[in-house]
Amino acid sequence: MVKNEKQQKKKKGRSVQDLIGIKTFTKYGLATNKGELLFYLVSPTNISVLSHVNIEIKIRHLMMVLSAVPDIEITCTDSSECFDDNKSYLQERLSEEHNPKVRKIIKKDIDFLDHIQMEMATARQFLFIARMKNTKDKQTFDTANRIEKVISEQGFETHRMNKNEIKRFLALYFEASMNGEQMPDTDGEQFFEVDTDEEIED
Repeated sequence: MVKNEKQQKKKKGRSVQDLIGIKTFTKYGLATNKGELLFYLVSPTNISVLSHVNIEIKIRHLMMVLSAVPDIEITCTDSSECFDDNKSYLQERLSEEHNPKVRKIIKKDIDFLDHIQMEMATARQFLFIARMKNTKDKQTFDTANRIEKVISEQGFETHRMNKNEIKRFLALYFEASMNGEQMPDTDGEQFFEVDTDEEIED
């Protein structure tokens, strides 16, 4: 009986944050259940305008980065909010709808999403992610700088992402918002007010 109560309590205590494995922001990146993550934003290169030789050079430079930092992870995401799912849903609704007035409204919604998508120019963004495990603050700092130097030395424009940039990336990744940097660090934090003038009595 006691065991079941403990299990129920444990299940109730799990948050979305626990489920996705994120703990908190750190001085250099993001703490997760599987170590601290350091994020490096890499400016993309338009290879369509490069010669075959220059493309091979870029590939060789990337191989050098991977050789120097073999555990680094690479991800590619939208650099702005994507509306593909919304458009697919509206297209499906349009094919099923028979009321001409409703069809007209749906078409306007589709045109509106097309316009927004063109305005936002859904380019991709590339991230190099380094995973740190059981390292002290000084070690993390030294490693973070070394990785950034390695990437830069191979001709890639990069910088280590700050907290606001990481928040924006997470919001886009989880399709929550394109204004992730404006989200509070703790859910509901914006509704909690502390009166700094209030004296705390013992």
